[in-house]
Amino acid sequence: MLRDARERAGQMGVSLAEYVRRLVSADLQGTKRSVDPGVVFDLGCSGGSDIARDKDRMLSEAFADPRR
Repeated sequence: MLRDARERAGQMGVSLAEYVRRLVSADLQGTKRSVDPGVVFDLGCSGGSDIARDKDRMLSEAFADPRR
């Protein structure tokens, strides 16, 4: 793995340390992106849908179910 990482860094024209810094930076940036799934359901409300009325309960059940 180290040999492959050095080769990849060389292909990119950077040092192994810089290559690792970039990987860590990209990984850490990816963890900060979190979106509340409820935002999708807050786009509008027709007033006649069970989903609009019961969305919080439905989301709780969906995320609590280990099969999903």
